[in-house]
Amino acid sequence: MKKPAPTARSAAVHLLDRVLGEGRLMSDLIAGGALDALSPQDRARAQRLATDTLRGLERADRLLSRHLRKAPPLPVQNVLRLATVELAQGGDPHGVVNEAVETISHSPRHAKLKGLVNAVLRKMAEEAPRAWRDLRLPGLPNWLRGPLTEAWGKGAVAAMERAHFAGAPLDITVKSEPEAWAERLGATLLPTGSLRRTDFGQVSALPGYDDGAWWVQDAAAALPVAILNPQPGEHILDLCAAPGGKTLQLAAAGAKVTALDLSERRMTRVAENLARTGLAATCVVGDALDHQGGPYDAILLDAPCSATGTIRRHPDLPHAKDGSDFGALITLQAAMLDHALTLLKPTGRLVFCTCSLLPDEGECQIEEALERHPNLKVERAALARPGIDPGWITEEGGLRLRPDYWPDLGGLDGFYIACLRR
Repeated sequence: MKKPAPTARSAAVHLLDRVLGEGRLMSDLIAGGALDALSPQDRARAQRLATDTLRGLERADRLLSRHLRKAPPLPVQNVLRLATVELAQGGDPHGVVNEAVETISHSPRHAKLKGLVNAVLRKMAEEAPRAWRDLRLPGLPNWLRGPLTEAWGKGAVAAMERAHFAGAPLDITVKSEPEAWAERLGATLLPTGSLRRTDFGQVSALPGYDDGAWWVQDAAAALPVAILNPQPGEHILDLCAAPGGKTLQLAAAGAKVTALDLSERRMTRVAENLARTGLAATCVVGDALDHQGGPYDAILLDAPCSATGTIRRHPDLPHAKDGSDFGALITLQAAMLDHALTLLKPTGRLVFCTCSLLPDEGECQIEEALERHPNLKVERAALARPGIDPGWITEEGGLRLRPDYWPDLGGLDGFYIACLRR
């Protein structure tokens, strides 16, 4: 039997199989070519379908359990899950059910279950649209919900879960003229200067993309550079630079940027983004702990972390991780921070940030760094930036962002940011 050409739906199911069956991150799968056989439009759709399914997985499983005596093999279960979510969101029943059955019929191992898929999804076509909203809000797994509840309380975690389920809009950083680009892109200009669109579509087809006038970057992720406040001509090191949004911000401000990352593949993406936007930086592939350049006027350290602040954009994270690597990450962050301080000019400044919701990767890191380095201080004045709520500033002088902040504007990623000087 000839294998059919991949479709957006079949590619989305393949992503689900790898995330839920192998614990792979969707970003790694996509970067590795999982969607390369699709057109740009279908790549965007496949990613959206997989993301929506992961976000609504708990609800889909609850609906499906009413009509399944036992869970089918994972590839079949993922076809059912994706179709159920799509039906619940108003997808065309004929197209959704037929393609799901067609996908299973081409599976050498599971073709015999196409009748089951057809029967269950015909029931879902009737039930899912009306029952979906009555189901409870999907929650975080216990391994993550526990520490977040201890840090922020049950009410805050419940609000974060609502933000995660709602998903994330498309945020954009422009090189210049944010008001004009907001109008041209049909976007909202946020208080911090980022642009926000609620309609994704094909990002590369939007005005200004090919011209390099802007790049995609969550509003929270744009704040570390704003807080660093780069000046024209300054020599700035961007540690752990990929995928490059902060590098682009630094370069657009006129700084002389060295962008370093351990991954050659990810640094290739940084170089591509620099080329598209017409900006310049020196790209270096290497270990941040081994770098001996400088001394630099300023350093931006976006340290490797649990990425728990990005779940509203990356709902695969709770399924691909289990928290077992957190201890090693926290140790690595401290080592990177200590090494980065040795690369600074005596009057230099360092912004440390993580896209994490865990205090151990933010507030606690800075408190411990201040104990290790008695001559180090947190520069609170650096946080006096447009759009930053004073209530987000923490006791030690850092900035804590959470996905439940800005609920009326569509939220923002969880982040921790602190500006340090000797």
